[in-house]
Amino acid sequence: MRRGVGRWATAAVAALLVASVVTGCGTEEPTREVAVEVTGEVPVEAPADGPADLPSDEPPAVAAMGVKPSARPSPSASAKPKPKPTRTTTAPLARPKPPTETQVPPPPPKPAASGCKPSYRGAQATRSQVKSALSDAAARTYWPTSAPDIRIPLTLMKATAWQESGWQSNIVACDGGIGLMQVMPATADWMNQRFGQSYDIDDYQDNAYLGGTYLAWLTKYIGDMYFESDYRLDAALCTSELNSCLLNAVIAAYNYGHGAVAREGEPLAIPNPQYVRNVRALMTECVCLSY
Repeated sequence: MRRGVGRWATAAVAALLVASVVTGCGTEEPTREVAVEVTGEVPVEAPADGPADLPSDEPPAVAAMGVKPSARPSPSASAKPKPKPTRTTTAPLARPKPPTETQVPPPPPKPAASGCKPSYRGAQATRSQVKSALSDAAARTYWPTSAPDIRIPLTLMKATAWQESGWQSNIVACDGGIGLMQVMPATADWMNQRFGQSYDIDDYQDNAYLGGTYLAWLTKYIGDMYFESDYRLDAALCTSELNSCLLNAVIAAYNYGHGAVAREGEPLAIPNPQYVRNVRALMTECVCLSY
């Protein structure tokens, strides 16, 4: 979730890719900021100038983007999403629509000093624990009211975590990215406020939920602007042009920040092509997929 090519992931991906891997949240190729859960409540539709999916009144152990969000939109939801217009193409709009999300995450941090090495704090989660946390994050419905069809593919969760941290839950990058999904503290605070949660960035499960939440937010933000609210993160919709699909745009924004990818009045941009290629390759070839 920050700029910068992941030094840790470079070794793990070197056999697959010629270019080096980006890790973390913010540097020359901004590792964007991220964030994602352990206990929470289910979001509820709200006005455009406020949180779109705030937590419901259900018990914390059952509701929201928290511990067990529903796999499908709640039948009791008072507001139902409007049907989407039929699209004749899956290509992004040349001239985007105004963003529907007016509250946006903080910008990526400045690049870390060259030669800096990451540090570690706390206990390292096992691969089994990490796999479970990422699977839980991928299974969630992050926008149960306004965009219940947004889903974060498990392969994307696994590949992003491998690219960012090599599945190291206790790593702290030089630019401030923390944990499994290399979430920036400022991004975590923003996501918690935006969705009414209290995820702990140092907890590997919450870190995974924060990362998933950020990917889901980017999916809606970019999907509404450029793809007529078509939120499919499907590799089959991508062409050889990196700016051809929502999946590539979300990956790029996770690393470089939403503002560098989705620009009001401008075509969709992919400022960090190597990072996108790395993650896309990991989605099909990463050793982590077999864990």
